[in-house]
Amino acid sequence: MLVLVAPGQGAQTPGFLTPWLELPGAADRIAAWSDAIGLDLAHYGTKADADEIRDTAVAQPLLVAAGLLSAAALGDVAPGAVAGHSVGEFTAAAFAGVLDDTAALRLVRTRGLAMAEAAGITATGMSALLGGDPEVTVPHLEKLGLTPANMNGAGQIVAAGTLEQLAALAEDKPEGVRRVVALKVAGAFHTHHMAPAVAKLEEAAAELSPADPTVTYVSNKDGRTVATGAEVLARLVGQVANPVRWDLCMETFQELGATALVEVCPGGTLTGIAKRAMPGVATVALKTPDDLDAARTLIAEHAAV
Repeated sequence: MLVLVAPGQGAQTPGFLTPWLELPGAADRIAAWSDAIGLDLAHYGTKADADEIRDTAVAQPLLVAAGLLSAAALGDVAPGAVAGHSVGEFTAAAFAGVLDDTAALRLVRTRGLAMAEAAGITATGMSALLGGDPEVTVPHLEKLGLTPANMNGAGQIVAAGTLEQLAALAEDKPEGVRRVVALKVAGAFHTHHMAPAVAKLEEAAAELSPADPTVTYVSNKDGRTVATGAEVLARLVGQVANPVRWDLCMETFQELGATALVEVCPGGTLTGIAKRAMPGVATVALKTPDDLDAARTLIAEHAAV
């Protein structure tokens, strides 16, 4: 059984979209999406520097566009389940037919702008903790006033809060944590700091008519499968200020019988976690078009007929 997944914010790097735009029809598709959302995706995906694409309002639609573009390059895919990490859930919602590509990008553009505005209220950020025991790490984070915003599994938790709180964490790591790594994001996402963005996203979502998922959709709120488009959309809105439980998503993948996992562009983060947390499951990360053949081979071996 094949799982198709989409990464979250922080996976972007300068110029990562460049080779994808060389594929037939890709530049035209990106141009149409850019017009639809009022953002030059080709510029930001090929010419912008790291600081420009760290901007939440830019990074989020750019990541969703890249995921959709790379998935389209795979051809017809019949995954057994789809899921996304953080903003990657919007990509997954499009994979599942809940929203069409343009609607997903318009909604995520609203999300990025609203979250950037919320992040401007207080100087906040996120840091990944590598290693350690969650039963020790989570209380330590809470003692420092931080939120365990991403429970990623495989010994990785992402903490979010003010820059002062994150500085205190760097000086006072939980027992067993090997490293604390600042992430390339401009805010404390999936925490109470993002509450102002939820209302704006609710307003935008109210204008949409979501369809029910055509494939099994696994929600990163709690790792559960969601059967209706209305519930998927409600969860897309709420997850802005709620923690991501990728660890529970992977548990569900395994319960569903996953044998392979393909991560769309810019892949690498989720496949890295899966290799540690889901031994025996074959993985391919789409980083450049050079990875397409390996992904197609894996899909042919593991996707539904």
